[in-house]
Amino acid sequence: MTYIPRMVPIATAAILALSSASIAFADEVYATNGVAINGYDPVAYFTDHKPVRGTEEFSISYKGVTFYFATAAHRDAFTKEPEHYAPQYGGYCAFGTAEGHKAPTQPQAFTVVDDKLYLNYNDDVAKTWRSDIGGYIKKANANWDAVRAQPAP
Repeated sequence: MTYIPRMVPIATAAILALSSASIAFADEVYATNGVAINGYDPVAYFTDHKPVRGTEEFSISYKGVTFYFATAAHRDAFTKEPEHYAPQYGGYCAFGTAEGHKAPTQPQAFTVVDDKLYLNYNDDVAKTWRSDIGGYIKKANANWDAVRAQPAP
């Protein structure tokens, strides 16, 4: 008979729980090839009021993906307040989140509302989103915990 110390099953369960949490964490932020917002600078949406391409030179890792920035100042601002500048719902489509599912986004399909960045699937979806932003934000906020757990599209 083989003796298995009592702590082995507990340790194994803990390792499995941590590994599944890291897998879920990786899908929490929408990224293409490990880069968020298709390489666009999240801070620029607030400062320039438009999407601006970032560069690898000014990049950081946040929540398991890489964010690019157009300038060192933008990178530093994000580093100080990532929750302020990061897109809502992990950069997944805000309208899709309101509808209960993850969807990819395009950098030009955005809105900044109450100092928060929301991205959408495309310009047509962004128009629908803008028709009732407050209502969709309320739905998306209510759905985000369940949507966050879904696999990436």
